[in-house]
Amino acid sequence: MSNKKPIILKNMKIRFLSMIFISLAVPGISFLPAVCQSHKENAALDEKVKNFLASRGRQWYDMNVPAVDGQLLHDIIVKNNYKSALEIGTSTGHSGIWIAWALSKTGGNLITIDIDEGRHREALQNFKEAGLSDYIDARLADAHQLVKELKGPFDFVFSDADKEWYKNYFIDVDPKLKVGGCFTAHNIYDGGRSYRGYGGQAEFLEYVRSLSNYETTVNSNGGGVSISYKKSEK
Repeated sequence: MSNKKPIILKNMKIRFLSMIFISLAVPGISFLPAVCQSHKENAALDEKVKNFLASRGRQWYDMNVPAVDGQLLHDIIVKNNYKSALEIGTSTGHSGIWIAWALSKTGGNLITIDIDEGRHREALQNFKEAGLSDYIDARLADAHQLVKELKGPFDFVFSDADKEWYKNYFIDVDPKLKVGGCFTAHNIYDGGRSYRGYGGQAEFLEYVRSLSNYETTVNSNGGGVSISYKKSEK
């Protein structure tokens, strides 16, 4: 009697290892249905988002970002595995779609804010058609007030609302941005088009570059995006 239990356990182990070997060696056989289903769902969502963006082409008006900037935001999020994002200035949702698409890959969510009811309503429809509504909390609100009230924390922020308020948005978000997180802002120019001639953008860029705990660069491939990584709290 004392020798039977080890033999049974050994046989069970052999059968289990055989099942794993078969699942790896034989196409179409898998003992990991949940993983496969998740992969299929992600692939289907990727295809849906790509098709939606392709169908809209150059139809993104009303203060939306160009596709090259959307791709930039998407890549920053995926590269750094960011999960908690804030967008200040939804417009009709182009940048939000790129951000939420990235977050669908990292398992994150986006809060996006716009004060205009018409743009907000159109953005909601665009998010739905792109298949990304589950990843987005779209708020119809005054960002001047709501950004102060949001608790965070966030690891990614995109500012694309009223430019004269850029510095104020940054100051309000800074305590809620995680170390290692990234604050980005649109329509920021540097180099050939000196940022000193662009009002609120100039004030913001000069301020964030003065902070020793942030590292800031400007990407000028599209509409101009500043990228500020938070290295430490102070």
